[in-house]
Order: sequence, then structure tokens, then C-alpha cells
Amino acid sequence: MPPRFRRLAVWIPLGLASGLPLKLIGDTLQTWMKRENVDYTTIGLFALVGLPYNLKFLWAPIMDRLAPSFPGFRGRRKGWLLLTQVGLVLALVALANLQPARNLSLVAALALVVAFFSASQDVVSDAFRAESLEPSELGLGNALHIGSYRIAMLISGAGALILVGQHVSWRTVYLLMATLMAMGVVGTWLSPPSLHDSPPPKNLQEAVVEPFREFMGRRGAWEVLAFAVLYKLGDMLAQALPTLFYLDVGFTLTQIGTITKFVGTGAIIVGMAAGGTLMLHMKLKRALVVFGILQGISSLAYLWLAHAGPRLSLLALTVSLENLCYGLGLAAFTSFLMGQCHLKYTATQFALLSSLTALTRTVLAAPAGSLVKHWGWSNYFLFCTVIAVPGMLMLMRFDRWAKPETEEAAAG
Repeated sequence: MPPRFRRLAVWIPLGLASGLPLKLIGDTLQTWMKRENVDYTTIGLFALVGLPYNLKFLWAPIMDRLAPSFPGFRGRRKGWLLLTQVGLVLALVALANLQPARNLSLVAALALVVAFFSASQDVVSDAFRAESLEPSELGLGNALHIGSYRIAMLISGAGALILVGQHVSWRTVYLLMATLMAMGVVGTWLSPPSLHDSPPPKNLQEAVVEPFREFMGRRGAWEVLAFAVLYKLGDMLAQALPTLFYLDVGFTLTQIGTITKFVGTGAIIVGMAAGGTLMLHMKLKRALVVFGILQGISSLAYLWLAHAGPRLSLLALTVSLENLCYGLGLAAFTSFLMGQCHLKYTATQFALLSSLTALTRTVLAAPAGSLVKHWGWSNYFLFCTVIAVPGMLMLMRFDRWAKPETEEAAAG
């Protein structure tokens, strides 16, 4: 097997393993609880089990510092991947053997355990991807990983509900998902060693403090942080309230669910794959510019749909275009973030950067409803296009942003 093919192919099973747990402690678990007549207040509180995904940067330094090793899984990243994946399999098996109505506290505790292992797997998987791929391969590697991640979410979300609808028990569904989770172990075992492996931090203090010091000591560090927030802001705002928009246009929930889940997911995967393939032959700055322009303009498709009314073909076209351009931009943006991580502190720095970019879909997207209420949908989507401009203008400074120190520079 050619080395490049092997380096890239393993991100299919590893992406599936990363995406599988999310729905199993989210929508799918909520549906299971509703079927067992757990009250809505309690179901709503279960959203809190997702907190480890937001707080993963707190323990990322430990995953940079320590290097567990097992026969056949040697290396700092592969050891952690094995630990988190085995933990997920065991936690899902345990969860399958409970009943929410009778074992609510245990279900909550195990859901939190699943979230912790899943968030930890994401930390080390992102770091391993940055260290095991050449810079020109990051776009396609990220595309394969995120595309597989999205497919896994369909399997553990819509797929799980379809099985239950065919009278398969919840226990069997969760045991099946635990079995599929084992694919991650196979992917970890097959994955080649890191191309850019570096010695871990010497102590926990260095693992916690040094990633911040190294990053903020670079020229243009504050600009990089601002760019990380602004680059996809317009895109995230455009997708902040999609279901409400589609309902206001006049579409039914069935139409919305079918088009957004299947057509939208497919378009994102195609966009990521196309972006990653193009980036094998395209400079990162150029990819950020071209894909950024496309994702900014794609928001205008919503404006078109708002004026055209509830035509199913236009809904499919709008969702396809928006998600295709979203995938293109995500391929370039994720590669940029990974390129900003020092190889010695990849897990910590990428966890911090990815947590920062999450502001665009949480805190900064929070006023979306108020803006729609006062401006209307048409003006809102025009605003989404305009707000994408500052992030694009920041790319004029791209060549002045210092890259992470090399090991040689750090040693000197």
C-alpha cells in the first residue's frame, strides 16, 4: 500500500469513530428517554452531558505530556486513541444495558463518561492528524475525517431511529453502535506512525504554560486569533436558524428533515473532499481566499429562496450550495488551524483554537434571532454576506503571520 494512501485512508475509520458517539448521548438518547416517558425538563438537562466537548482544552495538556504505549499501538497519539476508543466501547455497552426510566442517574453518569472519552478522542485525533500528514495532505485528510464523522452521525442518529422504528430494541441498537465503535481501534492499529513526532513536554507545567507562551510569542498571534473567530462568522450566522427560516418560507418538517439531513450532509462531504483534493495542488492562502469568497456568496442563496417561496427543488439547491461551500471553506480553515500548532503542543493548541472558533456558532450567533426579528430574513442574509468581509480582509496580512517554531529554532 503506498504510504500516502495509507496515511489518508485511516482517517475514514478514525472519522467514523469520532462521529459515532455524539448522537448517542444527544438526539438518539433523548428519543429513547422520551419513549420511556422521562419528563421534558429532565431530558433538557441532559444537554449538560455535552460539556466535556467545550472543556476539552482543560485536560489536553495531559494528553500532550503523557505517552501511553501498548503492543501494536506505540506512539503518544496511538496510545491515547486506543485508551479513549476502548473506554467508549465499554461505556456504550454499559449504557445499552440500562433503562433510562429506571436507571436515570446511571444513564446520566455513563452519558457523561461517553462525552468525556469522545471529547478526549477528538483532542488526540486532531493532534495525530496534524502530525501524521504532510502539509499538502491536510486538506484531503481533514475532508476524509470530517466526511466520515458526518456519516457516523447519520448512522448513530437517523440510522438508530430507523432501526428502533423497525422494532429493534434500544439495547440492541446501542450494542450495535458499540461494535461499530470498535472500527476506531482497527483504524488506530492500521495507522502509520507520526511523520512529525516530537518529544513530549518534560513536565506538566511546561505542558500547560508553554503552549500559550509559544503561541502568543509569535508575530501576529492576536491577528491569528481574530481570524480564527471571523473567517467563518458569516457562514455560521447564515446557518444559525435554518429550520425556522425554512418553516417561515413554507416547507414542512418532513421536507426540511429529508433535505437537510441527507442532501445537506452529502453536500458537506463533497465540499470537503473537493476542497481537500484541490489543496493538494493549491497554496493554503489561495484556498482560504477562493473558498472564503464562495462561502460568503453562498449565503445569498437563502435570500433567493426567501423570495422564491416553498419550492422543493430550490430548497435542495440552496442546501446543496450552502453546504458545499461550507465544506470547501472548512477544509481550508481546518488545515490553517492545524498549521498554527507547534508539533510539541499540537493537542493543547488545537483544542484551544477549535474552542475559540466555537464562539462563532455559540456566543456570536446568539443574537441571530433578534436580528431576524428586527430586520427580516432578506436583510439578515445580506448581513451574513457582509459580515464575512472582515475575515477575508485579514488575509491581506497572512504572509506576516509567523508560523510555529521549528524544533531546531526552539532548541536554539
